[in-house]
Amino acid sequence: MDRADALNIVHDYVKNENLVKHMLAVESAMRFYAVKINEDQDIWGITGILHDFDWEIHPTLEQHPLAGAPILRERGVPEEIVRAVLSHADHTGITRQTRMEKALYACDEITGLITAVALVRPSRSLLDLEASSVKKKWKDRAFAAGANRDEIAKAALEFNIELWEHVSNVILAMRTIAPELGLAG
Repeated sequence: MDRADALNIVHDYVKNENLVKHMLAVESAMRFYAVKINEDQDIWGITGILHDFDWEIHPTLEQHPLAGAPILRERGVPEEIVRAVLSHADHTGITRQTRMEKALYACDEITGLITAVALVRPSRSLLDLEASSVKKKWKDRAFAAGANRDEIAKAALEFNIELWEHVSNVILAMRTIAPELGLAG
């Protein structure tokens, strides 16, 4: 399984461009952390790409990502990636055990909040975004209300990283693909 194979799976099941951008954002954050802690960045990146591949075909908590796991297995996705995808959702009952599983959980929700903050800035860019701007919007629970702040904080703690350091890291990671995300200003 390589990145091209993962992207083929995504393009077979995902038509929503913003959902694809979300998965690419998570991929960038996963790759950032893999390099930072000396893990396999390709495996971590593929995990980020695939984590929500089934959201359009299984858009309920009862289905996502549980119903997607058999598809991943049929497509030859390694079990460690399938397990990480399953563990990124609390409702599956699959406990996060590995650093990769904890990283995926930590990188998922925060990318959405960072994207939302970037989009309301005059520059509409990640290139001048700092964690302090995210922190200001964090306090406004009505802003990006779908970004579960409690889950974001819990995930950072579980991944053993201070929340605002994590936000800074994810911003740095997402900057590397800002044009692909439509967030280069």
